[in-house]
Amino acid sequence: MVAIVGRPNVGKSTLMNALVGQKVSITSRKAQTTRHRITGIHTLDDAQYIFVDTPGFQTKHSSALNRSLNRAVTSTLTAVDAILFVIEAGRFGPDDQKVLDLIPPTVPTLLIANKLDRVTDKDSLFPFMQQVSALREFNEIVPLSAKNSGDIKRLLATIKPFLPEGAPTYGEDDLTNRSERFLAAEILREKVFRWTGDELPYTSTVLIDKFETEGRLRRIFATIMVDRDMHKAMIIGQKGAKLKQISTEARLDMEKLFDSPVYLETFIKVKSGWADNEAGLRAYGYE
Repeated sequence: MVAIVGRPNVGKSTLMNALVGQKVSITSRKAQTTRHRITGIHTLDDAQYIFVDTPGFQTKHSSALNRSLNRAVTSTLTAVDAILFVIEAGRFGPDDQKVLDLIPPTVPTLLIANKLDRVTDKDSLFPFMQQVSALREFNEIVPLSAKNSGDIKRLLATIKPFLPEGAPTYGEDDLTNRSERFLAAEILREKVFRWTGDELPYTSTVLIDKFETEGRLRRIFATIMVDRDMHKAMIIGQKGAKLKQISTEARLDMEKLFDSPVYLETFIKVKSGWADNEAGLRAYGYE
């Protein structure tokens, strides 16, 4: 098992999807996109990689939700065989340091400098990597772009020596241990994040009310839960246009992932304070 950790927005989920070769973790430019530990599986003839995409460690908001996300990060780090500590190439700040401080010294850790394609001054990269690598003893240092297939292949080869020998845990065709119901909720939540304002990631979630299979057809009824009436209006948009866009894009992504037709019906519910209610969060599937 290999954990992927880092502060929000360093590209952990994009890296995970690239390593698995299939979209199993949602992405957006906004913080708090990943809220659960997502397992992605990549199986070769002689190795099976089990990647765990963790939420970005939260430092700016102190709600029950954020405490839940941080627990998901810290509990993962002691239960894996290796850790990919992901930073943004050319940038290392206090939030990166807070994540680095969480990593147990006994677990093999690879420093991954992601978004290499965005570095305009390549000459500055070597001194930057020297500076970060001096902060602790990393087993490997890998600058890369998660969008570059050659870089991904190189990273897989670099990780391989750290995998313990043993029988594979999952079947050779398995891509994730998450259910279709869970993945449907995540896909819809991704579209909400992409089509709404920066405040909404902290005040919205998606619940699957009903998930039915009729032959190849998936019939899905989902509720987008928000904290305020104004957030509901933001999602609905003018004459319902934004909600229609969100639902259509989510349905198309679900059909691609499930390789089957999907009927999706989406509702919106306002529940004030949901993100700061410990018992409620557990009922919604948060740890």
